[in-house]
Amino acid sequence: MGSSAALARVLDGAGGPPLRPLPGEVAGLLRSLECPPRLAAHLRLVHDVAARLADWVAERHPDVRFDRRAVLVGAATHDIGKTLHVAELSGPGSSHEAAGRDLLLRHGFDAGLARFAATHASWADPGVTLEDLLVSVADKVWKGKRVPELEDLLVGRLARAAGREPWEEFAALDDFLTAVADAADERLAYQNAHPVR
Repeated sequence: MGSSAALARVLDGAGGPPLRPLPGEVAGLLRSLECPPRLAAHLRLVHDVAARLADWVAERHPDVRFDRRAVLVGAATHDIGKTLHVAELSGPGSSHEAAGRDLLLRHGFDAGLARFAATHASWADPGVTLEDLLVSVADKVWKGKRVPELEDLLVGRLARAAGREPWEEFAALDDFLTAVADAADERLAYQNAHPVR
């Protein structure tokens, strides 16, 4: 199967687990960039987990305001810089972060949405928003990785916003993330079934 056919298969959702479609503008950009199929699979997986997490926050905290669209677009584009730094798909590196933000800006994405490409690994920095934390958590838990420091930041932010005790938020978030992490093997298998190039 050629790279463009493999990419179309990922973006169209054929043969994989049921995942929410990427936002149209993101799917169009991935097609125009001839995105590596494995990266497209990763972005769909993180986007799907971010949508589930955003739904959970909205249901549990109907009075907590956050930009759901920013979370979804941010999750769907957070690693887009790896189209330029393909070696970082299978190895370490952070060159994709600033490159991804710049790529999104060049393609007409608002700076408020493009920022996630550069901030998804900088969740402890000052000025991090609830949206940033949600994208960062989704980017970890999709593969079953739990990062206590990151989750504590999200717990604290939600507890303050909702006027609840941190232990209440921790228990609820832990239950939710544990359930998400339980399906990590299936998500990893799906991502790894797609070629890097």
